[in-house]
Amino acid sequence: MSIGTVVSLMRGGVFQILLLAAPILVTALVVGLVVAIIQAATSIQEQTLTFVPKIMAILGVLALLGGWMFTSLRQYTLGIFDLIPQMVR
Repeated sequence: MSIGTVVSLMRGGVFQILLLAAPILVTALVVGLVVAIIQAATSIQEQTLTFVPKIMAILGVLALLGGWMFTSLRQYTLGIFDLIPQMVR
């Protein structure tokens, strides 16, 4: 196994992590920003007001995109398993 193969595997793994985590992180960022703006405008500084909407939004994104995330991760894992015989050589 060459250095190029290792770098390619690492690059693919990092890309897969970013691809799967991005929808959840962007949703949490947007919901947090909206709640923070509302809190600043109304002067309500309650901690649970930021936590509960984020959790609900993240659960919604997981419900909508969970199948796609699982399929993408499954395809990546099967691709890695297919490369195992080549790595042994």
